Amino acid sequence: MTLDSITENIDESVSGFFEPIAEWLGGIVFYSVTVAGAEVPLIVTWLVVAGLVFTGWFGFVQVRKFRLAVDVVRGKYDDKDSAGEVNHFQALTAAVSGTVGLGNIAGVAVAVSIGGAGATFWMILCGLLGMATKFVEVTLGVKYREIHADGTVSGGPMHYLPKGLAERFGRNGKNLGKVLAVLASIMILFFGLFGGNLFQVNQSYAQLVSVTGGESGAMGSSGGALFFGILVAALVGIVLLGGIRSIAQVTSRLIPAMAGIYIAACLVVILVNLTAVPAAISTIIEGAFNPEGVAGGVLGALIIGFKRAAFSNEAGLGSAPIAHSAVKTKHPASEGLVALLEPFIDTVVVCTMTALTIVIANPASWGEARDGESIGGVTITSDAFETVLPWFPYVLTVAVILFAFSTVLTWGYYGLKAWTYLFGRSRTSETVYKVLYTLFAVSGSLLTLQTLIDLADAVLFTLAVINIIGLYLLAPVVKRELNSFLEHVRARKAGEVGEADAVGAAVGSGGDKDEDDEPEKASV
Repeated sequence: MTLDSITENIDESVSGFFEPIAEWLGGIVFYSVTVAGAEVPLIVTWLVVAGLVFTGWFGFVQVRKFRLAVDVVRGKYDDKDSAGEVNHFQALTAAVSGTVGLGNIAGVAVAVSIGGAGATFWMILCGLLGMATKFVEVTLGVKYREIHADGTVSGGPMHYLPKGLAERFGRNGKNLGKVLAVLASIMILFFGLFGGNLFQVNQSYAQLVSVTGGESGAMGSSGGALFFGILVAALVGIVLLGGIRSIAQVTSRLIPAMAGIYIAACLVVILVNLTAVPAAISTIIEGAFNPEGVAGGVLGALIIGFKRAAFSNEAGLGSAPIAHSAVKTKHPASEGLVALLEPFIDTVVVCTMTALTIVIANPASWGEARDGESIGGVTITSDAFETVLPWFPYVLTVAVILFAFSTVLTWGYYGLKAWTYLFGRSRTSETVYKVLYTLFAVSGSLLTLQTLIDLADAVLFTLAVINIIGLYLLAPVVKRELNSFLEHVRARKAGEVGEADAVGAAVGSGGDKDEDDEPEKASV
């Protein structure tokens, strides 16, 4: 029996068993209602409403404190003797590596094919709203993180839900929080193995095959697939053994470099077609409000844009706080502010650059996709670059593989924290997980397991329902933490370094001469 036949049998067996479960849960999680001819997924509405609520609750924190967030990332307010494992910049790049990837390259192309150019406008708006949600969940992640005796840190919804709810609502909150924490851990672990690992390896391998001669090329055989899977698994295993410090060291170099190359290529396409930029921007704005849009008019473009952004930046899903919790800081809100840059980078910058490049280049494959033909998102994006840079599809393949690799690393860490919450932090427990995770990386190049990937998506977005309820209940805690950090900033600017932490404990106790860093009014 050949390797191809073995993997085909496994795919069929797994799909046959899990397909009914995936369809049932997917039908619930991604349930849609028809509004003005457009299908509106309720889970996307749930995420967008959360962004709206938190944007209002914290007074447009993503706009008013953007400059402060950049200063924190630059290390202006670092506390070198703080508990934690990585600095603000490393925590940001580690979290961004879990979101920036195939969704920004392929998913955006699909969005502007289904929803038209106008989907870009709504994608940007959803990204801006998601910045507020990310700020809230990451502040809670750092506030209620667990610092272990060896200096390592564990955080995420499995920690801030039980601890935060117990703190606010006593014994009943504690009991509810424990149940939610177990469910959150299971969901994160499941998605980590299939969506954050197997799917990423599978798609990056498919892209590699496409530029090396297809199935008849050098990498198209079963042997090529196995070699690729083993190579990725070995690299993942080596980095994963080093924990978040090792992951942060890799992603802090990999993500800025690859994002820089990708954005630079987008700018080349845009500059070469500079005269087409005004028309492209006009097309995006008109498409956002044009009742004759591609998929259900204005609402269709809006939903496609919101859906792409929500799936891309993961704001409200509870995953990013796991990476951010490892930061070295005494002020949880400082990392919350850093985290609000994540949707900005992922959605407002990278996704928008992809969309603008496609709209400006207007490759033939994009027109064919809008006419209903089934064309892969990576193909459309690649064709857009190829109109100016004929050799760029090869660079894009490298970018896809490296972005996918960084996503596998980050989700390996997320999954590890979920695993150890469920099964303990012993050396044996962690070793079992790491071996399991690397084996999934090998299988990613051999198996599709699309049904399990669909199920993983549904599981992860189920977590968003639980997580955001917790965010609403714990928002007053975030308000107090924000005030505390702003007092710390005011004291640092005034030269009162020694008094900063003491002042921060008295939430909202004094005025602020710097309007940008003025404390919020406390909410209870």
